[in-house]
Amino acid sequence: MNIRSRAQYYGQKNIEFDIEGIVLSEYSYHDPNTPWHYHENPYFMYVLEGNMLDVNHRGDTNIPTGGFMFYNWQEPHLTEKKSRKARGFHLELERTWFDNQKLDINLWEGSKNVENPRLHHLVGKIYAEFRAQDIYSNVSIELLLLQLCEEMNKNENPNSKEAPPWIKHLQDIIHHSHEKLSLDFLSKELGVHPVHISRSIPVYLNQSLGEYIREQKIKKSIGFLVDPSLSLSQVAYECGFSDQSHFTRTFKSYFGYTPKVFRYQLASSNLKPEC
Repeated sequence: MNIRSRAQYYGQKNIEFDIEGIVLSEYSYHDPNTPWHYHENPYFMYVLEGNMLDVNHRGDTNIPTGGFMFYNWQEPHLTEKKSRKARGFHLELERTWFDNQKLDINLWEGSKNVENPRLHHLVGKIYAEFRAQDIYSNVSIELLLLQLCEEMNKNENPNSKEAPPWIKHLQDIIHHSHEKLSLDFLSKELGVHPVHISRSIPVYLNQSLGEYIREQKIKKSIGFLVDPSLSLSQVAYECGFSDQSHFTRTFKSYFGYTPKVFRYQLASSNLKPEC
């Protein structure tokens, strides 16, 4: 079993810098997969481009563009690249950082897919500061990281009921489909009666189907918004919105400001967003 020590990842390192116990890096992934391995430090991985598959002893997790994973220390896993190009942002936390912040290194049990879009928003801000790297970036990253940890504690409460296999299939369809989804289509694809789908989704996803779909689209959009070469209309299309105005309204309903303002914030990270 390969052990990856501090700031060691498979792929080509594009950028890296550290802040007293925190290592931030961006990598391009070229190999189709990695061997089984584990890391000596816990870290977050945010997919900036492409589609990845994480495999561990708990199961497989698809991580599309905008996907966000937390990897616990010393938990074996491997990753597979499911697209021609793939890029990721890593946020690694050394044990000294946990000690200095008086936080338990076992803060979150096991590796997990981070679902809450507000946590995606925070990692998007951290990535913006990482790319800015000006005199304010270090303190901004440290504060944002503490907010991220606090939100993880408050909001990441996985449902205790074990979901049936078709729920994972449903999530995969939603993550990768650009089409307008109907209950009839999902019922046929999943082989599950529409009434059973409607009753089960709030139980296993803790929200309605519409809320879940919109949430996934918004999470995906943050990964595309960090790429200045894409227009907002292109981002809307890539995330499955009917048009740019629909994307803008939905984004603002989650974050209180538009994707245009968020993108501006990525370019000038020290300014507060305005509605």
